[in-house]
Amino acid sequence: MESVMDWQVFLNDDGSGRTYLQWLMEAWRWTLAVAGSSWLVAIVVGGFMGTLRTLPNSPWLVRIANVWVELFRNVPLLVQIFIWYFVLPKIFPPMQQIPGFALVVMALGFFTSSRIAEQVRAGIQALPKGQRYAGMAVGFTTAQTYRYVILPMAVRIIFPPLTSESMNLLKNSSVAFAVSIPELTFYFTQVGEETSRPIEVYLAVCLLYVVSAVVVNRVMAFIEKKIQIPGFVVAGGTGGGH
Repeated sequence: MESVMDWQVFLNDDGSGRTYLQWLMEAWRWTLAVAGSSWLVAIVVGGFMGTLRTLPNSPWLVRIANVWVELFRNVPLLVQIFIWYFVLPKIFPPMQQIPGFALVVMALGFFTSSRIAEQVRAGIQALPKGQRYAGMAVGFTTAQTYRYVILPMAVRIIFPPLTSESMNLLKNSSVAFAVSIPELTFYFTQVGEETSRPIEVYLAVCLLYVVSAVVVNRVMAFIEKKIQIPGFVVAGGTGGGH
């Protein structure tokens, strides 16, 4: 009786001199590249916008940051991918020279930045107001107060939701297949049809997503443990202080 599963399919040549297993590893690297690059964009932009939303006596900056968050948070990610990939290069022709990979990274990074900005805002506002006043009392400027007092404490509060957001970003990277970025989901749709073995391909892709998510979770948990301040605890994880 013929076996239901045929894992030998990954050792077959795909017609270009590489095996489907090699193609799978390349697709995995593309997924990690999209997710990692987007994460860097999201952290930098989201942290900046989230901080702007809490600035005292700067209503215009707060409004600009609020518009950013509402704009990118309320438009579906796939729509944003299409806008960056198809619409903006038509409106701004120089963008046609930008690689598709970079456009997807910007779309995914800005989308995620709006969510991280909200977490940063909530983390900063969760701190006692005395933290800000303490910084001012020792002569810090607003920028120095945020850098040395507020943000280091807020980061510890937002780390658990930031871990979840990082895992979500990894999964959201699958939308890149819609514009033919050769990541794992694109691999599944192509190879599943070519080999007529979609179950094996599907299980392999799922396994790599799970492995990637678990590694992200463990790395973030390790960092969270390292930056914890003894006695600084909140229900459900790190958080509000004494």
